[in-house]
Amino acid sequence: MNILYLTSHLDIGGVTSYILSLASGMKKRGHNVYVASGAGGVLPSFLENDIFYLPIPIKTKQELSPKVFISLYKLLKILKGKNIDIIHANTRVTQVLATLLNKFTGTRYISTCHGFFKRRLSRRIFPCWGLKVIAISEAVKDHLLEDFAIKEEDIRLIHNGIDIDKFKVQSPESKAKKKKELGLTNGPLVGIVGRLSSVKGHFYLIEAMKNVLEKITDAQLLIVGDGKIKQDLVNLSRRLGIDKSVYFISSVADTAQVLSAMDLFVMPSLKEGLGLSLMEAMASGLSVIASDVGGIKSLVQDGHRGKLVHPADSAAISGAILDLLADKDKARALGENARRFIRDNFSQDKMILETEKLYSDCRAL
Repeated sequence: MNILYLTSHLDIGGVTSYILSLASGMKKRGHNVYVASGAGGVLPSFLENDIFYLPIPIKTKQELSPKVFISLYKLLKILKGKNIDIIHANTRVTQVLATLLNKFTGTRYISTCHGFFKRRLSRRIFPCWGLKVIAISEAVKDHLLEDFAIKEEDIRLIHNGIDIDKFKVQSPESKAKKKKELGLTNGPLVGIVGRLSSVKGHFYLIEAMKNVLEKITDAQLLIVGDGKIKQDLVNLSRRLGIDKSVYFISSVADTAQVLSAMDLFVMPSLKEGLGLSLMEAMASGLSVIASDVGGIKSLVQDGHRGKLVHPADSAAISGAILDLLADKDKARALGENARRFIRDNFSQDKMILETEKLYSDCRAL
């Protein structure tokens, strides 16, 4: 098959990781793969996997931006004669672009819903979901059914997959070495990886750390990611008087490197489609604490594969952190269960094969 992936940019993040996994997997399975997008920090990884990159000026959040129509014009010229079999859109803007490409070329397209959308009028008038839509979790599937009235037969539940071989369980010695490389002390390290957005719940984690540090004075918090609320988070840690124990580093292309330094991973999201960084932490054998929301509930079984807390509850987060830092045997058991669960249920190969079948099914319609 000739497959075209559309996304708004190739910056570090869950959507880009998803497309890289699918594109490289489809390439290995003998398909011709194209990715049309604005550039970004992960572009070299696509090129290293011999994936054809088609630059388009689509880095916008406006559905009817002139950039959409410029991208349409460029792609129509570039794709002429390439006989694309399926287009796979991954953001709202690229769903609109895929719809326009379908109108001009007749090429079938699908989309992936990576999270939760607001029920705006434009969504009802111009749904643009495509022939089929992939839901990355049961919670996202329910969202599509209930909030957008998409027919169940038009939704395919395909979980994100993890290349578990990239993520290793670390010894105390290797953790200590990695902490030193990151400029940290050897005290217990709590971490979070994700874009710095209020929906991710960073504020509640920082508030929780104040209580943790009162009990465990050498504990540390590592916040990995970029986003518009970074200065607000820095200011909060200063106001709470814990800024010397809270460390910020920018997004990293290889999350396995930062996860290898952590003793505990926390995802205090207010909303979450599934949580790729949470899955990677579980694949690393880390004990995890996460909010009882969205797709997280399909990953973390409370007391068996981690601990669940109510969203926006700093006291519950701090209590869970203190419990797991104090009981290393419990933390290790939760981490082992979590890694086994990801290995058995969320493999990258499974995601690629199920997506490939969806492409074939759509071609046959």
